[in-house]
This record gives sequence, structure tokens and C-alpha cells, in this order.
Amino acid sequence: MDLQGCHMAVKNAQKSKADNKQITSPEFIDGSALSIPILSVLQANGSLTKGAVASNISQHLAEKIYRDMVYIRTLDERMVGAQRQGRLSFYMTCTGEEASVAGTIAAFKQEDMVMGQYREQVALRFRGFTTEQFMNQLFSNADDLGKGRQMPVHYGCRDLHFMTIRSPLATQIPQAAGYAYGQKLAGNKACTLCYFGDGAASEGDFHAGLNMAAVLKSPVVFVVRNNGYAISTPSSEQFASDGIAPRGVAYDIKTIRVDGNDIFAVYAAAVEARKIAVEQQQPVLIETMSYRLGAHSTSDDPNGYRSPAEEEKWRQKDPINRMKNWLIKQQWWDESRDEKLHQEFRSEILAELKLAEKRPKPPLEDLINDVYKTPPRHLVEQFKSLEDHIAKYPDSYPDSNSDSNKMHGEDSKR
Repeated sequence: MDLQGCHMAVKNAQKSKADNKQITSPEFIDGSALSIPILSVLQANGSLTKGAVASNISQHLAEKIYRDMVYIRTLDERMVGAQRQGRLSFYMTCTGEEASVAGTIAAFKQEDMVMGQYREQVALRFRGFTTEQFMNQLFSNADDLGKGRQMPVHYGCRDLHFMTIRSPLATQIPQAAGYAYGQKLAGNKACTLCYFGDGAASEGDFHAGLNMAAVLKSPVVFVVRNNGYAISTPSSEQFASDGIAPRGVAYDIKTIRVDGNDIFAVYAAAVEARKIAVEQQQPVLIETMSYRLGAHSTSDDPNGYRSPAEEEKWRQKDPINRMKNWLIKQQWWDESRDEKLHQEFRSEILAELKLAEKRPKPPLEDLINDVYKTPPRHLVEQFKSLEDHIAKYPDSYPDSNSDSNKMHGEDSKR
């Protein structure tokens, strides 16, 4: 089904209240009353789905998207390795879900706000986040934009309009609805792009956020990555509905479902979604059907809840290989360039990793800076207690770098 046909199918499902049929005896409906199709453009071998038309995408943009997906896949592989070596405390990959993020971020403008969950590294890379910046955050050193106060992969960058990742699940959804409403009130020709997973869609904040966006007509595009699992809980044990898309329809939000491993399906849907959000000033929901090829995090072992056969089935649908096959068919790419690209990224990432892990940690005072103009008395007392503790057990805190003069009202900006 093409994009127009998919929109029509969803539009027909969203009939106005005035069209409601009157009945004279009880009739109940169930989930089968709504059937949401899935947009598919590109097959696994790089050829187009019958009847589909490729997105009007330039060679430059196509190569950039592909390079960024390869970069993040390489970064994920290297950093999982670093965590296993004890060089990093924690890591989360987006392996297998790269197209769901790359295809959407490529359709948005630099001034659009992005609120992610924790698998949106591709979005940051697409906007210009450097390897050095990735590494500084992961190792929580003094050059980290977040001053070392966040867990690894909890990125944020004001200059790139990327709101800092937060650990509590789904909190970004109502925040995105509110931020987008602010954009609307300000008259900005911009919108908010909000990412989350199917597990987050089981949280109360999901319903609060979608209802808020629908009622206020906030120009926000919600992208739910349905990868089949909320950590170890399969979708079948999370909800009985047909995925997440029907919930968008229930809130009277324009909704579309796409093959999340198909870069062109995702991109085409995202282009239209942004246009609706900005021009019509209303929310949109995109459900991308994908699969998390890696573990939930480095603290997880997926062998305990899914089979190798299941994983192999989805490896055949790998979004990066799919796009590479298409690029080769267009004669825009070849295996030689591909191998060179992988090697280039591996070398770059390893070099920056070695530098980042040697940089000093942020000053201890940064633990409580940027909250109050002048730290209140109780925080000063707590900090003094912490300093005394570290002074008593210095061998247990080799990376501490405290300068208590900064605590007493002085400017702590570096």
C-alpha cells in the first residue's frame, strides 16, 4: 500500500462524531473493527515493493543517512565491547532500529525539538553530534555537556535542539505535548519530535501526553518504536490491542503504521507527518514496526526470553543491509567503499574512546550546580559532609576533584 492509501485508510477509521450510526439494540465492537495497514516501500534485497515509489531523496541525503546508521551501529558495537572490558559502566544500543530513527530525523528541520528515550543516537549524529561529544558523555568526564551527572547514553545538546534523555520511562511524552503547545503559542513554524518504545506506551504518561496533545492540537509527532519487547516482556503480555497505532486513532490523532526497518517508508511517513504537524497544527502518531536485535542494555541477556531463530528471522530484515542493497542498485555505493567506511569509523571511535577515558572528571561541586543561583544552607552542609567523607577515605575516590571555594556563591562555570 502506498502512503496516500495508508492515510486514506486511517482517515476513514477516524470518522467524525456526526457520522455515528444510531442503533436500537446493544451492539458491541472489538479491536477487529479497526484495521491499520502497514506502509512498506523497500524490500530486504534492496528492490522496491510492488506498486511502491521510492522517496524523492537525493544521493547526498541517502548517503548521509546510510553513513550515520553505519556509524551508530559501529559505535554500539565498540561501546558494548568497552563495557564488557570494564571501561564503561553501562550502555544501550539501538541495533536493528536505526532506520526508525534515521528516517524520521532526516525529515525534520534543525530547529525542531527532539525528545528521545534512549535509542535515538542516530538523531544526534544526524544533527552533528561528534564522536568526541559521544565519548565525553559516555565517560562522564569534565568535557561532558551534562557535567557528568547523567548515566551513559543519556545524551543532551541544547545547540542541536535535543532535550536531555531522562531515565524514567515515558516522561518525555507529556513534556513533548506541552513543549509543542508552547511552539504553537509562540507562532513558530516548528514542531516537536518525540520518540519512545512500545514499553513506554504502557505507561500512564503515554495516555496523558496523547490526550493533552489531541485536545490542545499540539504540533508534535510521536514516533513509537514497536520492537516487540519491553525489556523482557513481549508485546503479547503487554497489551491485547493491535499494536500502538489504534490508540492514536482513539485519541483522534492522525496515525500511520510503517515498516520500521524500511528507511523509505519511515522517511515518507515522517515527511508527511511533519507537514501535518506544522501546517495543520495538530499531533501525529507514527508506529514503526521493528525489532531490537541487541540486548535491552548491557545488564540484559535476551537469551532468557527469546530464541536465536527469532533473532535470525529479523536479521534478514536488517535496515542497514536493506539500504545498502538499494544504494548499490542505484550505483551510488559499492562493497569497497562500505568496508572502508566501517574501518574509518572503527578507528575514529577507538581513538576518541582512548582520549575520553583519560580526561579528568568534572569538579565535585558540579553535583549541585545549575539548580540554585546560590546553594542553600542545607546543600552546603551536605556538601561539606561529603568532602569530609572523601578526605577520610581518599583511596576510595581517586577521581574526585573538589574545589570547595566554588560552593560558597562563586561562579562555577568552567
